[in-house]
Amino acid sequence: MTVSNETKVGALTAVAITLLILSFNFLKGKTLLKTGNYIYAVYSETKGIKISNPVYVKGFQVGAVADIENADPNIASIIVSIKLTDHYNIPVNSVAVIRENPLGTPSIDIQLGDQKTYLQQGDTLQTAEAKGMLSGIMDKVTPVTVQLEKTIQTLDEVLKNINTIFDPKTKNNIQSVISNVNKTTESLVVSSASLQQMLNQQTGSIALSINNVNKFTKNLSDNNEKISQTLGNVAKASDNLAKADLAGSINQLKVAVANLNSVVEKINSDQGSMGKLLNDPSLYNNLNNTIKSANILVDDLRMHPKRYVNISVFGKKDKSGPLMQPLADTLKGNQ
Repeated sequence: MTVSNETKVGALTAVAITLLILSFNFLKGKTLLKTGNYIYAVYSETKGIKISNPVYVKGFQVGAVADIENADPNIASIIVSIKLTDHYNIPVNSVAVIRENPLGTPSIDIQLGDQKTYLQQGDTLQTAEAKGMLSGIMDKVTPVTVQLEKTIQTLDEVLKNINTIFDPKTKNNIQSVISNVNKTTESLVVSSASLQQMLNQQTGSIALSINNVNKFTKNLSDNNEKISQTLGNVAKASDNLAKADLAGSINQLKVAVANLNSVVEKINSDQGSMGKLLNDPSLYNNLNNTIKSANILVDDLRMHPKRYVNISVFGKKDKSGPLMQPLADTLKGNQ
């Protein structure tokens, strides 16, 4: 059986057209045999997303847009098929957001969730609307605008109050205040002159005080060695005082005081010679009588020496009686 040339040309043409369609779809991201790991996302607006646009997770491309389908006749929702390049553990509470790029191609950003359950083949991702650059700016500008309106209203009220305050009487009061301010300024000028005189380098009080301080510090500097020696002596004295046995000395002093108290108690009592000497009146009387007898004996010896010593060959014997009491001049001398 021979095949005509026309048949061969037609078959080659059909194969070429088929390969062209397959290649075109392949370049667009479509395949006739739907193999691989697919997940889906449903959006109310695709924002210009197209087939083969990249899909990122944390900035890393994990896949591409495989197909975009209309879910209902009213075009209320659009299903986007995402073909992953490998098997990834994407939590079920992850969110797919379309990121617009004014200078390039829009993409889908999958924001990972925190659950431990992962999406499987054919599961649908949660979606959320991404705010554009202008929307973010407006979100920040709106509170400022509201605050500015409140500020303008407050400023308007303040201006109204100022207009009501500035009556003729208030103006006169303000003029009086300004006059008082001028007087205060004049007083400040006088005070500044006095202060300048005080700060005069030659005769000012502050200059004299600084000179005195300089002299004092110079004296300290000149006597630095003496001060150091004095401080050294104080340190040595304090060291010796710290090394001294103060506790032992105090204990010995306590013992001495106790012994002294014991002696004083014995002296105050009738025990011992010292106690009897101080407390017994008979000893005083005996001593007084002994002294009196001694005075009498001395006076008798002075008045009648011959009675006790007889050295005269021809002398007469003193036959007068002995004295019985001291003479008056002896008593005066004892007093």
